[in-house]
Amino acid sequence: MKSAIKYSTQVSAAIAAGTPIVALESTIISHGLPRPSNLLVAQECESIIRARGAVPATIALLDGVVHIGLEASELDAIANRDDISKASSRDLAIIIAQGKSAATTVAATAHIAAIAGIKVFATGGLGGVHRGANESFDESADLTALSQLDMTVVCAGVKSILDVHATLERLETLAIGIVGYRTNRFPGFYLTDSGFEIEHRVDSAEEIAAIIKARSQVATSNHALIVTNPVEKQMDKARHDEILATGMANAARDGIDGKYVTPYLLEHFHTASKGESLAINTEIIKSNCALAADIAMALK
Repeated sequence: MKSAIKYSTQVSAAIAAGTPIVALESTIISHGLPRPSNLLVAQECESIIRARGAVPATIALLDGVVHIGLEASELDAIANRDDISKASSRDLAIIIAQGKSAATTVAATAHIAAIAGIKVFATGGLGGVHRGANESFDESADLTALSQLDMTVVCAGVKSILDVHATLERLETLAIGIVGYRTNRFPGFYLTDSGFEIEHRVDSAEEIAAIIKARSQVATSNHALIVTNPVEKQMDKARHDEILATGMANAARDGIDGKYVTPYLLEHFHTASKGESLAINTEIIKSNCALAADIAMALK
C-alpha cells in the first residue's frame, strides 16, 4: 500500500529546518466559502502566515492520500473539484483506503497536524454542542478530538449557530483550556461577544507561547488549548439573531441534521445577510492566521 501521508515541498523543508509551521483546515475552502473567493482566501491566508515568518500547512485528502501542506495545483483542486467530501477524524482511514478525496474538519486537521508534530492550528470557528442536543445528542467531534491532542487552536470562539453555553460546559469537562486574546468575553464567531465570560485573558503571542511551554511542564498538554480571537467588526446582533432564527426554522422544515446543519446555516447566513457574513468569515480566518503565525514564531 502506498504511503498514506505526503508532505508538501515547503512543509518538508520547514520540518527539516525547524521553521515554525501553522496548520490550516480545508473544509472552509471546499464547503465554507463560495467559488471563486474560496481559493483567493486560501491563498491569502497562506501568504499571511508566510509574511510573518512561518510556513502554512493546509491539510486535506486527495485521491486517497493525506496532504500536509498543499502545492498550488492541490489547493486549486480542493477549492474547485466537485468530488471533495467533508472528513472528520473517524472518516480518514475509510477515505484513504477507498482512494477518495475530502476536506478536513477541525477534528481531522488537528489529528493529522499532531501526527506531523505541528502544534499551532488556525481555523474560523470551532464546532461544539448543537442547539437541542439534549434530544439529538448532536455534538461536534471537534470537542472530543481536542480533548486528546496537544494542539493550540486559534479561532473566533464557536460558531454562533451552536449552543454556546453548553459548548463551554463541555470544554470545561474535557479539560480543554481557553484564553481570550485581548478580551475576557467569549467570542461567537460573527459576534465579538457571545454573552459569556472567559476567565483567562492574554495580550500577546509571547504570553500564549509561555502558556504552551508551561503546559508541557505540568503535563496538561494532552488536551488542546483554545485561543479565542474575536472578529474586529461584528455583525449587528439583532440582524444576526433574526437570520439565525429563520435559518434554524428552515433547517427543521427541510429535515437538515447532523453534519449538514453547519454548512446549511452558513449558506443561509451568506444569502440572508447579502454577503456580510462571508466578509466577516473571511476576516475571521485571516486574523486567526496572523495570530497563529505569531504564536508559532514566539515558540521558537
